[in-house]
This record gives sequence, structure tokens and C-alpha cells, in this order.
Amino acid sequence: MLARYSRPEMAKIWTDENRYDAWLKVEIAVTNAWSKLGVVPAEDAKKIAENATFTAERVAEIEETTHHDVVAFTRTVSESLGEEKKWVHYGLTSTDVVDTAQGYLLKQANKILRQDLAELKATVKEMALKYKDTVMIGRTHGVQAEPMTFGLKMCRWYTEIQRDIERFEHAAKGVECGEISGAVGTYANVPPEVEESVMEELGLNRQPVTSQILPRDLHAEYIASLALIATSLEEFATEIRSLQRSEIHEVEEHFNEGQKGSSAMPHKRNPIGSENICGMARVLRGNVVTAYEDVALWHERDISHSSAERVILPDTTIGLDYMLTRFNRILKKLDVFPETMKENMGRTYGLIYSQRLLLKLINTGMSREQAYDMVQKLTAKSWNEHKQFKQLVENSKIADVLPQSEIDDAFDYHYHLRYINDIYQKVFPDEN
Repeated sequence: MLARYSRPEMAKIWTDENRYDAWLKVEIAVTNAWSKLGVVPAEDAKKIAENATFTAERVAEIEETTHHDVVAFTRTVSESLGEEKKWVHYGLTSTDVVDTAQGYLLKQANKILRQDLAELKATVKEMALKYKDTVMIGRTHGVQAEPMTFGLKMCRWYTEIQRDIERFEHAAKGVECGEISGAVGTYANVPPEVEESVMEELGLNRQPVTSQILPRDLHAEYIASLALIATSLEEFATEIRSLQRSEIHEVEEHFNEGQKGSSAMPHKRNPIGSENICGMARVLRGNVVTAYEDVALWHERDISHSSAERVILPDTTIGLDYMLTRFNRILKKLDVFPETMKENMGRTYGLIYSQRLLLKLINTGMSREQAYDMVQKLTAKSWNEHKQFKQLVENSKIADVLPQSEIDDAFDYHYHLRYINDIYQKVFPDEN
């Protein structure tokens, strides 16, 4: 991932140094497991754990000859050891180390993403509670529909983030996994007890059956879950972009002193952060295709998935970490304009109350068809002639059917908010 879209803590996980460090941890854990079984002398296992070292530069140098990164790595490690070096990589195939270490790296990445998600969830909850009663117009098809609250919009985002977290946790468990099962997954040269010991030492999960690699549907689900989180962020960011339009201007990304919105137009304040989120979401969704295509491999393994995963796993985790933290900052500093929200409700001359009026007419015994046609005729006149809908109603035959008190009640936005507390009780049961 480009440095522009990378945060140091997450990017560090995917460096060569950290990857080789994870490989070394696996090799040491395997040697410790063999020692427990009495195969590797305890003193040799101790020497390997204490003395084994590497440098990424030396691994790269040897790989120029071997054209095999794991062989280059084990030879680099062996250079730091004495006779005990014979136990390095004992009974293993390359993917035992690579897949297990990758699970270890993903566990590190997931710890960061888990924190990112928790922080965003907390921010959205805070906004939902703060703006619970902030009335605004709800829109369908981009057109004003009926009154709601800005908090209710945040409340819906909150529940989506909850679902994102649930999906993430399930997928994360699948990839925080390793395998030490040998060349084709039979444990012929490395018994299951070794795998069990290694996973316990590294804090990883096991799969009941593997081939030479972990099943790649696990990684496909994981990438898909991260891409879906990114898509949720895109959904939220798209809403901010729409609400920031000059014609609406109900919210605005905070504009810092000295910030510039355009090289040509000094007045511009653009929702660049939210636009950035939308663009990054497209990148992460593209990685889902690659992850799905990595599932179907030849027989017990090939390495067509390996090159792809070297790109999509770092890029997706780094990218999502960046997106989550940036969008959280956007929300924390978001400028919200309640008065504009309320003012915008009047931009359609009161037409937002047409359904309420329709239902009142039906309640008098009028057929739905008759009531609908009567109301719609007046809505058209209001919109086309830029006249207040309520005044047209008061001067129409509807006034012969409904008393003034009922007409006034039909145009009261509070009616549309009467179940807000009930919704919040379901989402935030401890806050009411």
C-alpha cells in the first residue's frame, strides 16, 4: 500500500523484518514442540531459541541463489547457530512455516482493526445520542420524503457497524490460524502433537483438516468481510458528501484554518475525506475477486495464491486501518447544522406531510383512491406554482372534510418522531 494511505503501526506488521520474525517464532515453536516429544535435545532447543537470528538483507542475498525465500531464510538462521542448526525446519514443509506465520501476522493486524472498529462504533454512538432529537428531512431517491432525526441516521449506521464487527470476528477467527501438518497434510513427518504445541505457544487456532496449506476459503471470507466494512464506510461517506452539497449543506467536513479546497476557486470547501473513503473502498472490493480466485488451487496445493496474497493481505488490512481511522476523525470533527436541517424541511412547501394528510382523509371513511387523487392534485399545484401546500389544503374541499385542528396536526413534524424512543430502546437499551 502507498505510504500516503498507510499508518505506521499497521504497515510495520507487513515489513520483511516482521514477517521473518514471525517465521522464526514458528521455527522456534516447532523445535520446542519436538523437544517436548524427546526428539530434539532440550539443550539444542534452548540454543536455537536464544541464539537464532537473521537479517532481511542476508535472506535477500541468499535468495538470489536459491530462488526460494524459505530456504534462504532457514540458511540465514543456520548461519547464526552451531551444530543445533540441524533441527531448524525439522520435518516441515515451507507452507507449515509461511501459513502459520501469516496467521500470526493477521492476528497482529486484527488487533489494530478491532481497536479501530471499537473507536468508530463509540463515535457513532456518541453522535446518535447527541442528535437523537435533531429533526431533519429524510430522503428517498434523493427527494425529500418525511421528517426523521439526524440521530436516527447515526443509529442506523451504528447497527451496521455492529454487524460489520460480528462478521469481522467470525472471519478473523478463521485466519488467526496455523497448520503444521507436513507436505500434503498427513502429519507423516511431523505428528499432530507438534501442531497442537505450536498453536498453543503462538496463540493461534487449528483447522481439523488441512492439505499442505490452510483452506483459502478462510482468507476469502476474511478479505470479503474487510471489504464489506470498507463498503459500509463508503455508504456513510457518500451520505456526508450528499448532505454537504451547497443546495443542502446540513453537515460539512470540518475545514481547518489554512486548508485549501481548490487551486482555482478560493471559496471551495470539498468533502475530500469522504471522497477518499469512497475511492479506497473500490480498491478493497477489487481485492475480494482475487481472494475468491485464490480458493481453487491444484490438488493439495500450488502457489498461485501466494503472490496474490503478498499484495492483497497487506493492502487490505493497511487500507482498512487507514479508512477507519480517517473516517473516525471526519465524524469526530464533523460540523452539523441543525437549523439548516430544519430550514430545509420547508423547501418543498410542506409537501412532506402529504401522507399524513392522506391517512387522515382515509380515516374519515373516504376511499384511498379518492383521498390520494384529492391530495396529489394539490401537491402538484403546490410544487408547480411554488405555493404552500397547507394553504392550498385550507382553501380546498379537504377543509370541508377535516377541521382546522386536524389539518394543523397533519402538518406537525413531531408526529413523525413519536417512535424514536422505541427505536433507541432497541439499539441502546442501557441509555434510556
